[in-house]
Amino acid sequence: MSISITPPARERIRQFLAQTPNAVGVRFGVKRTGCSGFAYVVDLAQDARPDDQAMEVDGIRLIIDAKSLPMVEGTVIDFRRQGLNAAFVFHNPNATGECGCGESFTVG
Repeated sequence: MSISITPPARERIRQFLAQTPNAVGVRFGVKRTGCSGFAYVVDLAQDARPDDQAMEVDGIRLIIDAKSLPMVEGTVIDFRRQGLNAAFVFHNPNATGECGCGESFTVG
């Protein structure tokens, strides 16, 4: 399992984790949605489920469900600020296309 987190994303994730000390890590995965098929999910994890895979990346515990794992393998998680906007950005080698607004992607 190979997922990377850039320094800006790592800093932002650590801020979220510091505000929620009972979180067991960060849940990273995908859900079916949007015009291209899938969207990323990044949230604080309150628990680990039986089908989850856990990995440590630069001191951050990522929890990934088994169905998402093949779709996010090799992804680089970044965090960018642009003007007043700030968001996580994903560089996924498995994505074969994105919708025009960039909110969803296709694997395929």
